[in-house]
Amino acid sequence: MNILFIHQNFPGQFKFLAPALASQGHRVVALMMQKTTVREWQGVQLWPYQVDGVQPPTGVHPWLSDLNTKVLRGQACFRAARELQRTGFQPDVIVAHPGWGESLFIKDVWPNARLGIYCEFYYQAQGADLNFDPEFPNGGDLGSDSARIRLKNTNNQLHFETADLGISPTQWQASTFPAPFREKITVIHDGIDTTRLAPQAGASLALNKANGTVHQLTRQDTVITFVSRNLEPYRGYHVFMRALPELLRQAPHAHVVLVGADGVSYGPPPDPRVHGKRSWRDIFAAEVKSAIPQEAWQRVHFVGKLPYADYVTLMQVSTVHVYLSYPFVLSWSLLEAMSLGCAIVASQTAPLRDVIRHDVTGRLVDFFDLQALVNEVCHLLADPSSRVRLGREARAFAQRHYDLKTVCLPAQLAWIDRLRA
Repeated sequence: MNILFIHQNFPGQFKFLAPALASQGHRVVALMMQKTTVREWQGVQLWPYQVDGVQPPTGVHPWLSDLNTKVLRGQACFRAARELQRTGFQPDVIVAHPGWGESLFIKDVWPNARLGIYCEFYYQAQGADLNFDPEFPNGGDLGSDSARIRLKNTNNQLHFETADLGISPTQWQASTFPAPFREKITVIHDGIDTTRLAPQAGASLALNKANGTVHQLTRQDTVITFVSRNLEPYRGYHVFMRALPELLRQAPHAHVVLVGADGVSYGPPPDPRVHGKRSWRDIFAAEVKSAIPQEAWQRVHFVGKLPYADYVTLMQVSTVHVYLSYPFVLSWSLLEAMSLGCAIVASQTAPLRDVIRHDVTGRLVDFFDLQALVNEVCHLLADPSSRVRLGREARAFAQRHYDLKTVCLPAQLAWIDRLRA
């Protein structure tokens, strides 16, 4: 079978599925936007292409700028697909992440191919991320949110016309899609390698400090961890930082390690008219630093992006892990922390409630309640038996429902078979 994957940042969510199909003897090709000189990855033939002119032309209505960008990306992918077609490649199955628009016109190249799409999120005017946080409202003119979001969903709607099946990582994310298409969606997570991601009693991680010294963290230390691809409000970074002064006061021996870059993954960047060129990380660090004694601030470690092996080790030495999020897509890092047996304090928001059950697989707190966050973290720091129980149950839950080899990958391969049928 010939299988085509489309993802602007391939492999993305297909990092396990695509190589697994290649290992079965299928010819697997991936259309992707990254610049690369590598033409093969784990048996997958890579077909990179570029997009030019992604900025909207002058005069385009601001509500249309998002769609304009997606059309330009779809056009670039269409052209790349035509070049691939001229080599004689004819896919039986196409699997695409449609979120950036690349696959908008793919069935115009191969109308007989079966198309499956990754249904990550359908934008909502109410009940999800939009205007969830009153400090960072998303809308503009009164009543404009639903109109703007309706146009933002045009890309999704156009894919519904051509897609044969959908796949979504969580029940809540699937539930955001309209009922007519929801019937075509199968809920299967990307998968977590729970064998590799396991607790390790002897784990140890060296932290290089700004003054040139090295601090070695082990399971014997008190370590509070916070992980996000980028440190930004969508993942509750501002909430965590505002809880930090009291957290450090009540936990005088704890080291706080924050993993994440300075950019933006989901929400808007800081307004340069207000904040200059500062990142969200710097803005909220500066906001709370004057309330934290210098000695305590020395126990706060911003480590940026960690190599994956170091990130795993950090989670293995974590005493309490904090994960916060707007109602939006679920991060791999939360399930990875569960698989690693972390004692987790998380926000009581969707889709976290799909996996964190209060006092069973973790503790849940209101996203905006700083004192509740501090209380739960400190209660767990003082209660080793509860940490062990929660970590054990979290790992067991991840193994039962999200294990890559026994649960998710077999289900994904079966989904491909249904897509081909």
